[in-house]
Amino acid sequence: MTAKPAETHELEIEDVEYIRHRDKPLLARLFRPRGAGPFPLIVELHGGAWCRGDRLNDTVINEALAKSGVVVAALDFRMPPDASYPGSLADINYAIRWLKTQAAELGSCPELVGVLGVSSGAHQAMLLGMRPRDPRYSSLSPPPGAAAVDASLGCAVLCWPVIDPLARYRYAKNLKEGGKPYPDLVDQVLPSHDQYWQTEEAMAEGNPALALERGERVELPPVLYLQGTRDIAHPRPDLDRFVLQYRNAGGQVDLHLFEGEGQAFITRNPGSPNAREAIEKIIEFVHRSLPAEGVSFSPWVRAGHTGAR
Repeated sequence: MTAKPAETHELEIEDVEYIRHRDKPLLARLFRPRGAGPFPLIVELHGGAWCRGDRLNDTVINEALAKSGVVVAALDFRMPPDASYPGSLADINYAIRWLKTQAAELGSCPELVGVLGVSSGAHQAMLLGMRPRDPRYSSLSPPPGAAAVDASLGCAVLCWPVIDPLARYRYAKNLKEGGKPYPDLVDQVLPSHDQYWQTEEAMAEGNPALALERGERVELPPVLYLQGTRDIAHPRPDLDRFVLQYRNAGGQVDLHLFEGEGQAFITRNPGSPNAREAIEKIIEFVHRSLPAEGVSFSPWVRAGHTGAR
């Protein structure tokens, strides 16, 4: 097992455009550790029920991970009304391929790329990890120099994912049909499900838990799964079903449940003991899953010339 690195790296942080749709650029915020490398590279996907949020949402996680010696690329991607499912998956798939072409300049390697997602971003992270070559998700023309590059991933970190969008939708609908009082999240997530997915058939199709239960042939990258025991926005039965099916299919899931915590406990209270422990588990898992030992890159990069533009 690879221990968490003791070294704390200084960071270079910048925003870069990775793709443009008509006149609208999509940006990635890059957190680059200074040092020799090669470093693992994590593509980070924010939450917000597929309809809200941006690349700045999870800076507390991204900075801590980058300081441990990981390049982090936090993405913006299309959301409604600009695009419904699977538009965001196409953007993220493209970004993964683009980042692999830029990996050497960023101080990483194409072989050291994984993904981290939060809530709906974690759903997208897992779906892309399982279907890296799905033609709908890889529908955007390859980035320059990436014709032979796919979006396969070496690991996936899931922070309280919407692992079964259809089950979560029906769960929220049932709460609302029961009448008030019901949790505020019901009125937050139901419209977003409708805007992004548009149909229950789409929620069933783009669904990591149901894909396993249907017996689809999927990739199974190692998974770190983090969730609080009092998280009512991400139903526990969906977690249990997914973890069982993923393991039964031959995949590795490192599951950690945090007693008494609700949704978004890391970003809502980053100084709490549970949040600090969760970030430490993320750091350890990424370095263990994407070990840099035996991986090398050009002397030009090793000398520190890592300015991606």
